[in-house]
Amino acid sequence: MSDTQTELARIIEIMARLRDPDTGCPWDVKQDFASIAPYTIEEAYEVADAITHGDRAAICEELGDLLLQVVFHARIAEEEGSFALADVAKAISDKMIARHPHVFADANRPTAEAQNGLWEDMKAQERAQKGETRLLDGIASGLPPMLRALKLQKRAARVGFDWLDTAQILDKLQEEASELTAELAKPQTNHDRITDEVGDILFVAINLARKAGVDPETALQRSNIKFQQRFNYIEDSVKNKNGGFDQVSLGQMEAYWQQAKKNEIV
Repeated sequence: MSDTQTELARIIEIMARLRDPDTGCPWDVKQDFASIAPYTIEEAYEVADAITHGDRAAICEELGDLLLQVVFHARIAEEEGSFALADVAKAISDKMIARHPHVFADANRPTAEAQNGLWEDMKAQERAQKGETRLLDGIASGLPPMLRALKLQKRAARVGFDWLDTAQILDKLQEEASELTAELAKPQTNHDRITDEVGDILFVAINLARKAGVDPETALQRSNIKFQQRFNYIEDSVKNKNGGFDQVSLGQMEAYWQQAKKNEIV
């Protein structure tokens, strides 16, 4: 048995012991699919964060945490008799073989661009077999909203429902901003309408990123990092020169912000 097989068998056994109703961990025993789903999502984001920082040791650790989630879900399913980890592995193996006939069969090897199109066609066939016949069917409602918006837009664009260029999207962004401005200016504001208008702006911004060839999650993450680092500069400057935030005006904080940008605190 290889090291990989040995360690996989070990984590499977560990999870089985943790879930033992008599001798296992009380917390692990009481969990179900729904209760651990948030942890699964969190672990996936922590993998992405480790990748962003390029920390190989952290990537290894976070992938282990994510693997634990897979084993955890599979163990719950095995206990109820629905499926087991072997079924999970078999299902994805069968899917990968079916989606790569140029590797596992005699089909011609396509370019990367052509393969992407073939991949989408195969996924569409799989959705049809599940009874998902509408173009936007199968895009999980539980996805993070930004990712789901991106997938909805990409799927619609495949049949030509798309902007011609980024200039049109920028015009639409200005239009949506004007509609939000009008809602905010009303004597009696409607929170639901304002929420809808803000959502429209975000949806258009994601479309703009997609059309510009930019991953919106990556773009927002970079902006988050810039904001944190620049605000840290503001905080340090306030402490060193003013004593505390209660001793500084918004205008002075803005001046520190501009200094941070000038000093390339990004």
